Amino acid sequence: MSEPKAVRIREIAPRLTFQDHIAPTEVKVELVRRLVDAGVRAFELSSFVRPDLIKGLADAEEVFAAVRRTPGLHLGCCVGNVRGLARAIDAGADSASFLLSADEDFARANIGRSTKDSLAELERMAAYAADHRVQLGTYVIFAWGGPTGPARGAGELEPLARRLLDLGVDRWILADSSGYAAPPQIRGLVTAALAHIPAENLTVQIHDARGMGLAALLPLLDLGVRNLDTALAGSGGHPAMPGAQGGGICTEDAVQLLELSDVDTGIDLPRLIAAANWLADELGVPGKGFVRRTGPVPDRPGQPLAFRW
Repeated sequence: MSEPKAVRIREIAPRLTFQDHIAPTEVKVELVRRLVDAGVRAFELSSFVRPDLIKGLADAEEVFAAVRRTPGLHLGCCVGNVRGLARAIDAGADSASFLLSADEDFARANIGRSTKDSLAELERMAAYAADHRVQLGTYVIFAWGGPTGPARGAGELEPLARRLLDLGVDRWILADSSGYAAPPQIRGLVTAALAHIPAENLTVQIHDARGMGLAALLPLLDLGVRNLDTALAGSGGHPAMPGAQGGGICTEDAVQLLELSDVDTGIDLPRLIAAANWLADELGVPGKGFVRRTGPVPDRPGQPLAFRW
């Protein structure tokens, strides 16, 4: 028998959830502790951005300082400029990802500059990172389209991909931030990205706004993508877009699907479900996902059927 496939699940709830829900630092640190206990080893821990705009992440330095480092643990973050990158390096981040938007309207609304100006900032950041011990990559958010525009395809990624390589940035996170992509669209855009960078340099982040999130996972495995971003209990959002479906694909649902597909995640599903329930209780929001409500697919006989007309 061939060796089973494996993926690296990077948990983005510590950033995506708490930019939308303000919570004490100790709650964030406890969430990470529970997830580490469940076997998660890669995190997007916070964002080093303007604390007056993203109040829920104003304690980024404190969270990095409080999380207990263990062997194999990778702590990443988001940054928006050279100042944020410097803060991330000082805090001990292992990696930093620039928030680059493929959607021009969102770029201007979110950070007040165009995609072209954002690339100029990324160029400055790449020069700064070269002199410091940090792995710099970039998001391409709304890579498949949105939030106000139509869907995008592989052809629209090409000029952006070439520009990123010109800057020496070859670690990308493609984010389906609006949940536009079904498997054919996933295949098209990811195939185009893999023509420029190796699979180990590519992370894909699916936001399950339209119910197609889990369907995207298996095509990614076929294409050789092994780095996946997910959010515990499908949590997350953007503070400037209240009510928008901003949550990432549900970690516990993704782990169950992958493991039933003979893909090793290294994550203990019952402990993960317990962490998801704890998070929903702490935030006072119901959270999303199926497996934490219905239970995992059983591997042994269950309780007698409770059934009556």
